[in-house]
Amino acid sequence: MDPASITPAPPSWMAGRASGVLAHLSSLPGVAGVGDLGPPTVHFLEFLVRAGQTWWQMLPVGPTGLGNSPYQSPSSFAGNPLFVTAEDGADPILEGERVDYPAARRRRERQLRRAYGRLRGDELERFEAFRAAPPAWLPDYALFAAIREARLEQPWWKWPAPIRDRDPEALADARRYGFAEEVRYQEYVQFLFEVEWSYLARGCRRRGVRLIGDLPIYVAHDSAEVWAHRELFDLLSDVTPRAVAGVPPDYFSKEGQLWGNPLYRWEEHARTGFEWWIDRLRVTLSRFDVVRLDHFIGFVNYWAVPRDAPTARAGHWEKGPGAAFFERVREALGGLPFLAEDLGEVTPPVSALRDSLGLPGMRVLQFSFGRDQDAPEHYPENAAAYTGTHDNDTLLGWLRTPPEDGDPATLAAWRAERERALARVGGDGPDVHRRLTRWLFSSPSRLAVVPLQDVLGLGSEARMNRPGTTRGNWEWHCSRSDLENGDAADALREITQASSRALASGEAPR
Repeated sequence: MDPASITPAPPSWMAGRASGVLAHLSSLPGVAGVGDLGPPTVHFLEFLVRAGQTWWQMLPVGPTGLGNSPYQSPSSFAGNPLFVTAEDGADPILEGERVDYPAARRRRERQLRRAYGRLRGDELERFEAFRAAPPAWLPDYALFAAIREARLEQPWWKWPAPIRDRDPEALADARRYGFAEEVRYQEYVQFLFEVEWSYLARGCRRRGVRLIGDLPIYVAHDSAEVWAHRELFDLLSDVTPRAVAGVPPDYFSKEGQLWGNPLYRWEEHARTGFEWWIDRLRVTLSRFDVVRLDHFIGFVNYWAVPRDAPTARAGHWEKGPGAAFFERVREALGGLPFLAEDLGEVTPPVSALRDSLGLPGMRVLQFSFGRDQDAPEHYPENAAAYTGTHDNDTLLGWLRTPPEDGDPATLAAWRAERERALARVGGDGPDVHRRLTRWLFSSPSRLAVVPLQDVLGLGSEARMNRPGTTRGNWEWHCSRSDLENGDAADALREITQASSRALASGEAPR
């Protein structure tokens, strides 16, 4: 049988029609001016329950990196310290239209250092038990974070040679003497993250809400993983990348996207049975029920850009690990509870791999107006349908904000797509975002997801990310009143019920 003709059945976690909301933790209110694992998550869970939702999807929850991006993290395993509240009731919830990351980090650091200073009693005992049997990734990360703090976030390849090159004696001295107290503090922050995350997970289960996480395909060059496992990354002798990650020209950028991450030495990963990847996936799945695999295309073929190239146009395709990778993951984890982010250059080999594995792909409403066969009523059952992702403008922004480049052909295409979209839902109006959401939710796809910004009917001011740019992204921040917006929650619940996606009263999530 031709692999391209395979129509896989939805996986077990997609056993029935359901829906959810995409909202990153950073976008919720919090005591440092950025969302966290504290009380506002309870308010958001109550919003989801009122809206009849089964799923809460987040972006990556690791420490943020360049441009405050969760996709450029200094760790693939650690939790983001910004999300740890160390709540003692002394700090009010701070709200604002945008997240001020430098200010939020200063506030959070003060809160965490204060909590560390009062560590005693039962909490101290539990922390020491955590330290006595730490997660395998924690020692390297805690030392990496401690040295980075002491050296004012200087990248690891500029550290003194013995530490940079991981001389065993130098590392032992650093852990026991030079950075011992800071290492302990970094371990404490991760201990708190795990404690607070467990509270969140239990709260979700009680309310019938399940979690979708997000795993970036690449890691940052300045990360604990590249420092500790440089043999797994395609680096030159001076530890700079031989080539860097990106994608060719696409919908978002005529020059392509130059991400800058080091590429993998896939042959070395295969030699170890993909052990590092399996550990990474296992940790992510310990926090989430299902994981979105960012840039699924890269497992088939990936875009390698010369390290000194000014744009991603100069790149070329290289072969990824393919089916062998997923066969090993399935063997190690007992299944593939993944959602394939298959947006972009989806060639027949990409579709064939996705379908042979039975993985749901993604469909995005904003990409559905080029041809009639791309419309929601033609979406496959084994897919997750979105009004937009974190990389898209909001629905209202997309409808009402012309493309920034001003190119006549681009503007003409936008006008045509806008007119087609409005014609399908009865024209423009104050509730057009809800009518578009209703159309998406009526699709055959088992899962439908709407970003919180679209639930609230917000414009381009609430856009999360503009691909290919490094400033002003990841800053959108909702307010407590947004989470108490009964009109928005009730409207989403009605749409969800009308499309047979809401859980029946008392029904447990599948």
